[in-house]
Amino acid sequence: MEAAAAQDWFLRKHEDGNIFGPLPFAQLARWASSAQVAPHDVVSTDQVTWMKAPMLAELEMDWLVEVTTERFYGPTTLGAIQEFARLGEINGDTFVINSCDGSRQRVNELPLVAAEPVIEIAETAGPVAAGMSIKPEDRIRDLEQALREERRALHEADERYRALELKYNELLQDADP
Repeated sequence: MEAAAAQDWFLRKHEDGNIFGPLPFAQLARWASSAQVAPHDVVSTDQVTWMKAPMLAELEMDWLVEVTTERFYGPTTLGAIQEFARLGEINGDTFVINSCDGSRQRVNELPLVAAEPVIEIAETAGPVAAGMSIKPEDRIRDLEQALREERRALHEADERYRALELKYNELLQDADP
């Protein structure tokens, strides 16, 4: 962390290519924690070599949000997850996955991130907080697909139940003298 903290950073937004910086690492980390740094945004110390923000381990963008069973958002920070919950984009029952250890838990089971005081410098007015922005059509398609899969699984379970029930009845008949 010391190496990252000792340098000034630039942030380039994926959506529009806007570049913010130079800014101290602490400011970049605050932006990441408040959902102002999205998973596809890139960071650099020299504006020549860029890397995706989640690749900078010190930003702690270690969490994937399970938006649907088929769709994930991230990696992002715990602070960003809290911001998404505050904005109503997710709720306490939404699952998140820690990409470092693979653990899966609900948002309401996560440790709360202490809010840091926001110290804005005029030259480093921050980017707008990024939302997860799932189109309603995509959400409907995902839900319809999940419903088809659930119906298929229910049909298979019914067939297994009938086969087991038939076998059970046959065994009962064989057991009766």
